[in-house]
Amino acid sequence: MSNVLSYRGYYATVEFDSEEGLLCGSVVGMSDGVYFEVETAAGVESAFHEAVDDYLSFCKEKGKQPEKSYKGSFNVRINPDLHRAAALAAAVRKESLNQFVADAIAAAL
Repeated sequence: MSNVLSYRGYYATVEFDSEEGLLCGSVVGMSDGVYFEVETAAGVESAFHEAVDDYLSFCKEKGKQPEKSYKGSFNVRINPDLHRAAALAAAVRKESLNQFVADAIAAAL
């Protein structure tokens, strides 16, 4: 069982809106807003697929490059002491800070 939907390289999460009685989903990992709503759990996946397909069609129609989820870069704000320690540890290992952080994340997952 997973709480994340996947389709065509896009990912979405779904929450229940108790006031409206709807399941509300949103594509995550991108700044363009792609949302969907559905009344039943059985319709969640098809509503997600339709939302992604509509987004891609809209982008094509407007000549806009569709945004992709998780491009592989992100900003992280951490304590300066932790930043310095990580940078020094990376230097000792003769690797970039990016590689050091990627290895640390992989180890944590």
